[in-house]
Amino acid sequence: MDIKVTLNPNPAQKPDPSTLGFGKIFTDHMFMWSWNSEKGWYNPRIVPFQRLSIHPASTVLHYGSEIFEGLKAYRRADGKVQLFRPIENIRRMNNSAERLCLPQMPEEDFMQALKEFVKLEEDWTPSAPGTSLYLRPFMFGNDESLGVHAVHNAEFIIIASPVGSYYKEGINPVKIMIEDQDVRAVRGGTGYAKCGGNYAASNRAGERAEQQGYSQVLWLDGVERKYIEEVGAMNVMFKISGTVVTPMLSGSILPGVTRKSIIDVLKKEGYKVEERLLSVDELAQAMADGTLEEAWGCGTAAVVSPIGELCYKEHKYIVNNGEIGALTQHLYDTLTGIQWGKVEDTFGWTVEI
Repeated sequence: MDIKVTLNPNPAQKPDPSTLGFGKIFTDHMFMWSWNSEKGWYNPRIVPFQRLSIHPASTVLHYGSEIFEGLKAYRRADGKVQLFRPIENIRRMNNSAERLCLPQMPEEDFMQALKEFVKLEEDWTPSAPGTSLYLRPFMFGNDESLGVHAVHNAEFIIIASPVGSYYKEGINPVKIMIEDQDVRAVRGGTGYAKCGGNYAASNRAGERAEQQGYSQVLWLDGVERKYIEEVGAMNVMFKISGTVVTPMLSGSILPGVTRKSIIDVLKKEGYKVEERLLSVDELAQAMADGTLEEAWGCGTAAVVSPIGELCYKEHKYIVNNGEIGALTQHLYDTLTGIQWGKVEDTFGWTVEI
């Protein structure tokens, strides 16, 4: 794939690493790639970061024809930059595209686009502890008509943002409310796809939880309102009587890259891992009798987020005395160590730019 590059004539000054938030500052360029049902993919290009101009009838504005991904580039101690398991994000995005009737992309071309874009923006990858360059590939349908049908025109874009550590004051356990009214997704729906509608639909429950002093909600399945699914926008795991239990991928749960990586690490280190249905009643019993030893959410932004308190039907349960568990800390240290090149990558997950 021949990518045309147009350099930004007015590059911005790199930000002070201490001022980095999440997704508020953007690099000088963006990757763009257009698709048409007759021509296929065409005109791959890197251009100056800019606003988009789309028709008011654009498919994405009316029917939510949109998907996205999230991954990071990390600055190693030796100054080189690397990605963490990008092929997993590429494949998941193609799965999302299939579900939303958007065009899929050749894996090798997608990987080339990521590498060339990150290489161009390499100086934007910060080196301060806990910082990284967050990459947001996204795609949207862009037909200029109001008819409801599979898209005939689409745009694929990658933007990048230098970000700080997800935790400003260390990894502090969060308080989570188990949601028994709204549902995030249902089997047969779009739960396994990374599309904006899943997140927009979750905001109401999240707002209710926040008003009651909780950081996020723990979702139950959308059919029986009985089985644990995700926590906020992350996968979730529980250490119960020495076994790590995580909800099985039933079609309504996002197949997280961090989730997959944690399972690989745990199995390699000899831990027993169960991917299965976990009912809220079973979890409540484990909380009540003390066999729930640790609980954490996991995802790209936070890596792991320890859970210190769970609330279900106004009953509050403290997990591990409200402190981060030893296994949770170990998983965080192991994955971030591999991502920043501090721990040997024995899995072959990293891709050097």
